[in-house]
Amino acid sequence: MRGSTQQENQDSPPRALGIDIGGTKCAVTLGCLLDGGSSNERLDIEWKASLTTADFTGPTACLEGLAGLIDRALEDKGLSIQAIGSIGISCGGPLDCKKGLILSPPNLPGWDEVPVSGFFKERFGIEALLQNDANACALAEWRYGAGRGLSDLVFLTFGTGLGAGIIAGGHLIEGRSSMAGEVGHIRLADFGPVGYGKSGSFEGFCSGGGIAQLARSLALEGIQAGRPWVFCPSTDNLAGIDAKSVAVAARAGDEGAKSVFAVSGRFLGKGLSVLVDILNPEAIIIGGIFMRCADLLFPSMEKAMSAECLGLSRKACVVLSAGLGEEVGDYAALAVAFDHTGKEL
Repeated sequence: MRGSTQQENQDSPPRALGIDIGGTKCAVTLGCLLDGGSSNERLDIEWKASLTTADFTGPTACLEGLAGLIDRALEDKGLSIQAIGSIGISCGGPLDCKKGLILSPPNLPGWDEVPVSGFFKERFGIEALLQNDANACALAEWRYGAGRGLSDLVFLTFGTGLGAGIIAGGHLIEGRSSMAGEVGHIRLADFGPVGYGKSGSFEGFCSGGGIAQLARSLALEGIQAGRPWVFCPSTDNLAGIDAKSVAVAARAGDEGAKSVFAVSGRFLGKGLSVLVDILNPEAIIIGGIFMRCADLLFPSMEKAMSAECLGLSRKACVVLSAGLGEEVGDYAALAVAFDHTGKEL
């Protein structure tokens, strides 16, 4: 292990390592806090590298690969591990955050009761904290993004799936089984696209896969009724439909594609209304597809919220796109590490 370097004097900013574990790729980030101790605290990413999850034969090999990236980060920046406060780990659930275990997430086959926190704590000798990815993004947006300065907010992923991180009274809500915020499982309709293993779920209507399912269903309906969509004129085109292609078609004026986002937005509004009435947050911050397609989703979302929400609760809550943009995931695991240090806004 290297000794201290000139960068590691007492005037150096606090540093942490972040590890993002996903089914497609995993990443390591090294970050530092600038202007610490003030409301203008800023998280700066100094180093980042990623690896492809499928390139490894199992979780142990993948964790070894991530450990290798950490070694590389320290080497590249001329730091010893003593310069790092802690390691934050972000991963999709289910998890046991208290025990630091990854518990068979659907996008990580074979990752069954993997002691990820213990692995990195033993390897590097510093604290390693595991957190659900939506919770980690909520912490990042709360500390450094659109939620800065607020005490009550909800963050929604709205990507491959739909999960939520909840900050209430200035505290992250994790729940007894580290399962708080799994709002994608809420059933909003008896029938509809399948998400989170449930037809008509919040995730079914408000996720990339759900939007694609909804589009295929409505496009097939148009074909069979003799009113095919411009961008999907026959059944041969159904398999290629995804959320991105529907958004492109909607912006080009295809009425069928616009109707897909109108439906998704309406159910987004219904789901948000449940959160607004139960939690009374100051803000709901949404990432992923919402950031890229807010113009297509917002009108029907707002109409549904106006009809469903309690008036005073709706007036108190603003719906925002993620302030950290597409980089929110890069900040998420680091936010877990810095949150553990007990730093306050």
